[in-house]
Amino acid sequence: QVQVVESGGGLVQPGGSLRLSCVASGSTSSYYAIGWFRQAPGKEREGVSCISRRDGVTYYEDSVKGRFTISRDNAKNTVYLQMNSLKPEDTAIYYCAIVWAPYRLRTVVATCQPTDFDSWGQGTQVTVSS
Repeated sequence: QVQVVESGGGLVQPGGSLRLSCVASGSTSSYYAIGWFRQAPGKEREGVSCISRRDGVTYYEDSVKGRFTISRDNAKNTVYLQMNSLKPEDTAIYYCAIVWAPYRLRTVVATCQPTDFDSWGQGTQVTVSS
């Protein structure tokens, strides 16, 4: 099973930027969906952004559109989440997750639901505060 490891979290002031990285180990198949999810205290885990390893199709949750950018570097087996104009409400633990979905890759990316992903990283804390 492919495993993922996140890095790049930290403390940043409102309006600042962070870049998260997610490195996957194992298979190089194209039919993977990779996603970034977050969970704030007392809240459910939610999909922030997802991407298809095959063709780069992306999904963004409404509150991050125009501020966050997901990208992939298949040669490095790495997915990035560039987070700009950060707000206090972006504070959460951010998780990277991956799933092999050869028959429904577009659907998994388009809906970006945590329940569709089966391999998770340990999470990285992002805190936006002055």
